[in-house]
Amino acid sequence: MMTKQIAGLILTVIPLAAHHGTATSYDQKQWVTVKGVVIQYLWRNPHSALFLETKDANGKAGTFSIEMFSPGLMTKRGYSRTSFKVGDQVEIDVHPSLAGEPVGECLGCKVLVNGKDPAKGQ
Repeated sequence: MMTKQIAGLILTVIPLAAHHGTATSYDQKQWVTVKGVVIQYLWRNPHSALFLETKDANGKAGTFSIEMFSPGLMTKRGYSRTSFKVGDQVEIDVHPSLAGEPVGECLGCKVLVNGKDPAKGQ
């Protein structure tokens, strides 16, 4: 009986580990601060996503995409589907893409919207 329970536990854990591959896409040892204007915010599973219009060092406009927690985890951290609105000025710390693309991952990072922390209302 114990063998069946262990096998069941292993089969449950393996898919969970397989889903979370952010360490293979983002540099978990580095933080980059991205500043921009919200152009889209998707409140969806499995991860919410934030899209910012940014400018590089030469002033050239571009889009930066940020992978965030699921809506359930975002809610637990004080965020809602209206925490980011089109036109908001955002400053956010992200783990950057390992491929050098304009994408990042923000799972529990520092975020300011219009100079305030949206999770704390400050």
